[in-house]
Amino acid sequence: MRNDVSQAQHDLQLKVWKELAISKQILMRAATDALKLNPECTQEELKEALEGALKKVAKADSDLFNSKEEAKVAITALEQKLAASEQALAAIQKEAAEAQAAHERAVQQLANVRAAASVELQKVKDRLAEREQSLKAINAALADTPENVLKKLNTLKKQKQEEADSRRQVEAALNTLRAEKQKQDVKTADVQRNCTTLVERYRDLHALSLKLHEQLQPLVEDAKSLSAVPELDTKLLEAIEQPTTDKTSKQPARPGRAASR
Repeated sequence: MRNDVSQAQHDLQLKVWKELAISKQILMRAATDALKLNPECTQEELKEALEGALKKVAKADSDLFNSKEEAKVAITALEQKLAASEQALAAIQKEAAEAQAAHERAVQQLANVRAAASVELQKVKDRLAEREQSLKAINAALADTPENVLKKLNTLKKQKQEEADSRRQVEAALNTLRAEKQKQDVKTADVQRNCTTLVERYRDLHALSLKLHEQLQPLVEDAKSLSAVPELDTKLLEAIEQPTTDKTSKQPARPGRAASR
C-alpha cells in the first residue's frame, strides 16, 4: 500500500516538473519571438535582450514625459499670445470707436457752421436789398442836387463797408472751420493707419496661433483638451480697416460777392 502511495506521489511530482518545464519553454519561446532572437539562444543572451528592451521602454517613457512637458509649455505660450491678441483687438475697437465719434462730431460741427453761415449771408442779402430800396427812395425824393449826390456817395460807401465787414466775418468763420476740419482729417488718417497696422498684426498672430495649435495636436494625449483658437472676425476687421465715411461732408463753398450798384 505504501509503495503505491509513493509511486503516485512520484508520478505527480514528475508531471508537475514536466508541466513547469513546458511552461518555461513556452515563455522562453514567446520572449525570443517578441525580442526577435534565435529560439536556441542562451539565457545570458535572452537576459541582455530583455535588459535592452527595458531600457528602450524606459527611454520611451522619458521621451513621452518630455514631450508632454514641452506641449504644456507651448500651450501656455499659445494661451498667452491669444490673450494678448484679444487685448490688442479690444484696443483697436476702442480706438476705432473714438475716431468714429470724433469724425461724427466734426461733421455735425461743420453742418452747424454751414447753417449759421447761410443764415448770416441771407441777412446780409436782406440788408442790401433794403438799402437798395432806400437808395431808390432817396434818389426819387432828393433828385440829383450836389447835396443829394454827396449823401448818396456816403450812404453807398457805408453800405459797401458794412457788406465787406459781413463778408470778412463769414469768411473768417469758414476758414476757421476748414482748419479744424483739416486737423480732424489728419488725426482720423493717423488713427486709421494705426488701426490697419494693428489689424495686420492681429491677422498674423491668428495665423501663427492656428499653426501652433495644429503642431501641438500630435504632441498631447488628447487633442480635444487643447483650447480652440477663436475664429477670426473678418467682418469686424474689415470694418476697422475701412470705416464708413460721411459722403455728405464736403468742403464749404466760398460765399459769392453781392453786387452793389
